[in-house]
Amino acid sequence: MWRLEYPWLLAAAPLALAAYRWLPPYARGRGALRVPFFGQVAALTGKSPRRPGVRASAAQLWLNAAVWLLMVLAAARPQWVEPPLTHTEPVRDILLAVDISQSMDATDFRDAQGRPATRWQAVRAVVADFIARRADDRLGLIVFGTGAYPQAPLTRDHDALRLLLDQTAVGMAGPNTAIGDAIGLGIRLLDPDKERDKVLILLTDGNDTGSAVPPPRAAALAAGRHITVHTIGIGDPAAQGDERVDFDMLRDIARTTGGRFFQARDLDALQEVYATLDRITPREVKTLRHQPKHDYFWAPLGAALVLLLLWHAGAALAAWREARADARRPRPEAKEGAWTST
Repeated sequence: MWRLEYPWLLAAAPLALAAYRWLPPYARGRGALRVPFFGQVAALTGKSPRRPGVRASAAQLWLNAAVWLLMVLAAARPQWVEPPLTHTEPVRDILLAVDISQSMDATDFRDAQGRPATRWQAVRAVVADFIARRADDRLGLIVFGTGAYPQAPLTRDHDALRLLLDQTAVGMAGPNTAIGDAIGLGIRLLDPDKERDKVLILLTDGNDTGSAVPPPRAAALAAGRHITVHTIGIGDPAAQGDERVDFDMLRDIARTTGGRFFQARDLDALQEVYATLDRITPREVKTLRHQPKHDYFWAPLGAALVLLLLWHAGAALAAWREARADARRPRPEAKEGAWTST
């Protein structure tokens, strides 16, 4: 689409006509020698005298008008505007903090075909499906056991994220469960980001067994930085010792940060949890629109310069031909007594 950046400059187009109509003609001052026999000299040279000033020429007037209009058009800055380009950016960052302590190797889940599966196998399949559903969000992955480690930073490269998820194995972060440290690491990864919504999804099958930061303190810090923590507890609530899942602690963490607590005892319940999380954290994107512009002010400006060059080249050629014709024209001989003064 063509458009003018400064269309109001076209109002200057009539100024040339006003200047031609009301301004006095330009006349360059020259020195002159007054002689009483000027008429005789003009007759001998074959030239007729002209009055000083600007010689009117219809062609030159049209040239001046065309050059002026082209310069006004160039000043108005014609542009070609391309169709708008749309770019979307996510407005939500989601971190997945997954427990890979030794207890995640327990075989008390069943896969989609009904075959026995470990807790980690079930969690990994459901998390991979959740990643596939969140195409517009930046996602990251934290794994924790005795310590918490960033397995994948916040990224929109979900293929790389799924690859890193597949390479995660039970026990690689230690046999224990550091829930408070996982929340603290999530705060450190999410805090520098400027997105409006920051979500941490924490999944564990045990209770905290030695975090440097107690889970209640970590939850309070997350709430102070506007980070919502959703907690998911899996496993047998009747288990004892380190195998026991502290549902009350997970519920308190979610309540403190404005999140929700979920309990998943089998694969179907775990899939329903992530489906619910997908609904309560809807996709949101920020749409940016940009229209590329290409300036073409040089086209009318170049056309004006070409017209002037052609005109002056033609004038120079005409003057050169006239000079050659004058040189070849025979000179009239002066009559005897023509210069005798009386």
